[in-house]
Amino acid sequence: MSKIISIHSFRGGTGKSNTTANITALLAQRGLRVGVVDTDIQSPGIHVLFGLDEEHISRSLNDYLWGKCEIKDAAMDVTSILQQLKPGLTGQVFLIPSSIKAGEIAKILREGYDVGLLNDGFQQLLEDLQLDVLMIDTHPGLNEETLLSIAISDALAIIMRPDNQDYQGTSVTVEVARKLEVPNLLLVVNKVPPVFDFDHVQQKIEQTYNCRVGAILPHSDEMMVLSSSGIFVLKYPDHPMTARLDRLASLLIA
Repeated sequence: MSKIISIHSFRGGTGKSNTTANITALLAQRGLRVGVVDTDIQSPGIHVLFGLDEEHISRSLNDYLWGKCEIKDAAMDVTSILQQLKPGLTGQVFLIPSSIKAGEIAKILREGYDVGLLNDGFQQLLEDLQLDVLMIDTHPGLNEETLLSIAISDALAIIMRPDNQDYQGTSVTVEVARKLEVPNLLLVVNKVPPVFDFDHVQQKIEQTYNCRVGAILPHSDEMMVLSSSGIFVLKYPDHPMTARLDRLASLLIA
């Protein structure tokens, strides 16, 4: 049974795309066929983690939304890129990027698009690519496409930082997800300073939101140095952060 997993945050800069890419790689290591859709159309970026730039992207999610192609035609098989870091990786990964061309981003902002096409596209991807998991990298905050992605998800991870602005915004997102009856709702606290008591942070978050914490992810110098130039869990397979992300992956597909 295929699963749709959305990775979301109320604000930008929480590590949402990094988390999406890392969970994707970990699932592919388990032999799964995984699709990744960048629905952050206004500020796309997950393609960078897969080593892609404008020259590599011939078709995008934008082309599908404007009726220029089928969504499967915008899917890029990036498995070989992952296998360079993880030889023997048995799964497959297909990335559906959003356009990074300034003119096309401006067109989306100016004209919008039929959000209902997203749901149709997600279902087509599951069927046409025979996916085990479809990962959705959402746009921060709450808008129409984000609500749609959350509503159709089997699992939702809400990424937050131990920051007072994140606390309030995450509360709104959790409430919305509950009203949309997401079956598997998890919180992920990212970039936690090492001086914090992680058990205390988890207890505080779970009591505040009455929601399970799927992972406490510490601030990592290695992650900062990598600077989104690759996928962390493949470059640092024995790092404690990788173990935490792997446990999160298990919870999301449980």
